[in-house]
Parts: sequence; C-alpha cells; structure tokens
Amino acid sequence: MARLILSIDAMGGDNAPQVVLDGLDLFAARRPDVGFQIHGQRDQLMAALAGRDLLARCEVIHHDDVISMSEKPSAALRRSKGTSMGGAVGAVKTGAALAAVSAGNTGALMAISMLALRKMEGVHRPAMTAIWPTARGRSVVLDVGANLDADADQLVTFAIMGAAYARAVTGEANPTIGLLNIGSEEDKGNDTLKLAAERMRDPALGLNFKGYVEGNDISAGAVDVVVTDGFTGNVALKTAEGTARLVAGYVRTALTSSWLSKIGALLAGRGLKELRGRMDPSSVNGGVLLGLNGVVVKSHGGTDAAGFATALDLAAQLAGSQYRQEVADGLARLVQSPAVAEAVT
Repeated sequence: MARLILSIDAMGGDNAPQVVLDGLDLFAARRPDVGFQIHGQRDQLMAALAGRDLLARCEVIHHDDVISMSEKPSAALRRSKGTSMGGAVGAVKTGAALAAVSAGNTGALMAISMLALRKMEGVHRPAMTAIWPTARGRSVVLDVGANLDADADQLVTFAIMGAAYARAVTGEANPTIGLLNIGSEEDKGNDTLKLAAERMRDPALGLNFKGYVEGNDISAGAVDVVVTDGFTGNVALKTAEGTARLVAGYVRTALTSSWLSKIGALLAGRGLKELRGRMDPSSVNGGVLLGLNGVVVKSHGGTDAAGFATALDLAAQLAGSQYRQEVADGLARLVQSPAVAEAVT
C-alpha cells in the first residue's frame, strides 16, 4: 500500500523551522506509515534534520522565499509560487501529498489554498473550523474567521461540512448540530438564523439538527457541531482562549501564594497534571479550511512541538477519511431539497 504523504510548510510559524521539525519527530514516532514533503530553505532544513531518524522519511523541497506572519494575503498570493507555503499547498493540488500543514500566516494560507485548490462544487464559501474542548469531550465550531458574515444558505452548507468533519475527527456516526444564537427559543434571532434553522430541519438533508444553542452551550458540549458566521465564531474562539489563560493564571497564583498552598499543590499533583493537560492548547491545535478540493490544516503560529504534532495528527486523520466525499454527498442532497428548490423558484 502506498505511504500517506503529508506536505509541510517548514518555514511557517513563530519558531520555525525548529518547532516544526521537533513536532514532525513526535508525530513520526507514532505514525511510521506516513512520509513527508518538507518545503523550505534547503540548507537550513538539512542542517536541522542532520542526525534525526526523520530524515529517511522526508523529501526536502527547496524554496527561496518565506511568507512572513505579518504579510498581507494579497501580497503573499502574488508571489506564492516561490514560497514554502505555496509549495506545501501546491503539493496537495498536484496529488504529491494528501494534506498540507502550515503554522504560517493565516490569511495568506487561506488565500493561497483557495486559489490553488478551488472550492468544492456547491460550496458558496469555505469555512475555517476549530476543535473545541468541552465538558463532554470535543466539539466542532465553524466558521471561526474565514467569513465575516454568512447568509442562510451558507450556514446550511457549514452544517453539512461540519457534520462530515465531526464524523472524521470525533468518531460520532450521527453528530448533533446546533445553530449559535442569543437564545434557544425558536422566536429568537434574526431572519437569517430563522431561515437557516428551517432549512436544517429538512429531513431530506439528513442533518441531526437540534435547534439553537447559546454561547455557554459550546463549552458544555451541548452539541457536536456548532454553526455560526466567522465574525461571531472568531470572537467566541478568542474569548474562550483568553478565559482559559485567565483561569490558568488564577490557578497558578492560588497554588503559589503561600507555603500552605504549595504543599496542597504538591499533594494534588496528579489532579493538577490532568487539569494542565485538559487546558493545554497543544491538545486541540489545528484548524481546517473546509470546502476546498484538498486538505489544508492551519496550526497556531506560536505552537510548541506537541501542538504541531497534533496538527499533523489531524491532517493524517482527514487525509485517510471520507469526509470530502461525505460533504459532496450532503451538498448534492441540499441541491435536491424541496426547501431549496422552492426558494430558487
């Protein structure tokens, strides 16, 4: 059987290429079936790879240029062909790799991916998705920043893509879907949300739609997939990340404020280690731009090696799944839906 190949932008991120290669080491140790195309500046990469067992499983592809974290997407797009990011995404386009991973500039990665891979048929706009830790495990939230607004048709498309993605990454056979709103009552929300909810309830779509959910329902894990527009989703995501850092700071201060609290922390070491693991952003690192003809995973720019390895796990999981075919099937049902046909006529 042919080896699964992942394409890596080794120069993207705050601490590249060191963190990228360290993350590759961690991932490669648990996935001996995966090979890598590593895109970047050859001399620097070969020096960093020297002495690593990883080298035998890598093809290093040279690119002169690197897209900076602050570069405007339009500028990055114009010169993408000579960059490590453009090369990594291009490998997915040509079929040389099944998925690309980058910790680089988010806007540039979105622009380059959309131009190179194009949208799937029936997708109005791709959506950026995030894995969200919850009281029940993990949920999928989309969109978290690709589109500032979304109409009812786009929200329904997000639900279809999110359900397929959730099946691939969480293992839920029939994931529940909620539409983010200011209340759970049916009369709440604007006309766009009401129309989207009406269409998601159409049995012809096969969606396990549970109705409206509120902001506090996301972390509670009320549903497996939370659908919203990119503006609201991004605000919710950044708020949750900030709250997690705040709580972690409170816990750290409380446990070091006196000798008595330090003794208590020592006695509670196992529980605190588990808490630290649950709050570690590395454990849920990796966002995917859904709706493209290929898999591209965006890692946090400031991630550590463990976090980059998590993004690679996600890329490999999606590359080996049927989620894009499931999305295509769902979009086909949407086109045939009586509600959609009535709206068009």
